[in-house]
Amino acid sequence: MAAAPENVPSFIAAQLSHLLAHFRLTLKVDQMWSADKYNSGPFDRFSLLIPYCLDFIRWDVIFDAESPNAAPDVIFGPEDDSFHPFHMLPSPESSNNCLSDWNYKDPSRLLTLIQFLRDQYVLYQRKRVEEVDDERLKFEISTILSREGIEMYMGSNAEKLEEVKFAVPLLDMNINNMVSCCPWRYSQKIYLQVVYPVGRKYTSVPSAPRLKLVSSPELKAVFSIDDVKLPSWVDGMCLAEYLPNLEEYLGKQVFEAVSLIEVRRQFIEALASPFGRPIEADPVFCRKATFLCASGVFTFLVHFMIPTQFPKQQPAVMLQSSQHFNSQMAPLKSRLISDYPWSPRWEPLQMAERICEFLADEALNFKRQCSEGQVQ
Repeated sequence: MAAAPENVPSFIAAQLSHLLAHFRLTLKVDQMWSADKYNSGPFDRFSLLIPYCLDFIRWDVIFDAESPNAAPDVIFGPEDDSFHPFHMLPSPESSNNCLSDWNYKDPSRLLTLIQFLRDQYVLYQRKRVEEVDDERLKFEISTILSREGIEMYMGSNAEKLEEVKFAVPLLDMNINNMVSCCPWRYSQKIYLQVVYPVGRKYTSVPSAPRLKLVSSPELKAVFSIDDVKLPSWVDGMCLAEYLPNLEEYLGKQVFEAVSLIEVRRQFIEALASPFGRPIEADPVFCRKATFLCASGVFTFLVHFMIPTQFPKQQPAVMLQSSQHFNSQMAPLKSRLISDYPWSPRWEPLQMAERICEFLADEALNFKRQCSEGQVQ
């Protein structure tokens, strides 16, 4: 449910805006509502979706619009009824900065509170996992606890069987700094999600855990983890043995992916020879370029969509008429074109010239289809 800005008290709006702008991870506000059942009053409570262990935990934050001096209540999920963050502290005074001296005029207070609660939640879940009566898990934990940034979660799968999830950050490298003029706000990370079933007794040859690579969504502009084939898990292997080989393999893949940005840039520059200067191009990742072309009096745009695996994978091309529109006044476009002559071993200029030669005939077909209304 979306709330109109005027329905949110200004002191709550300031707290929430500061939280969303400055939290170290990307938070989501799921819904906002008011204290009365008709939602006719001020919207002073909301649900937060907080990233944790490659998933989200949902917490409800409850303010009182009529008592701005009162600190908010935070309601955790039903599966975390044993989570008591302030009881985990060595002394009650440790929580003073979060709640005891709450100041609604300071917009950073909610940020401080949520950061503190999430940090405590990390410790709470780690304690739960460490208390699991599973020999293999205890061994795995003992071998990887020295790695920084690991998050753990104790939960159940669809069959209601208990399992433990690990989110293991990989690669001690700053990917943001590797990309020139990087636009990313957050540091790009790659994680290995590791899922162990709970309750199975330790055997001489335990089965492999479920493994999955997860990355920040923005990283797909340069490197897609979907293209990575995970190394095999050898019988008897533990996670501490698996990770070094994975990181070495993954590091090479990332370096290669970043180097391909320059290869795509050279291709776009080569396209300028037969097509002219692009009217629009992606200057950072070099994934897109658009050129204005003409075939007689017929003018059209040529859009190039360049994959991260270029030149192993060829670009997709689409034509867009500058003179023909559908009933919604949207310009007519061609199908995605990829059946033109192509070899990844060609020089960029040869690639560009062969595409241009192919599109000379394709443009005539596209013009005829536009005139006859055969494309939408």
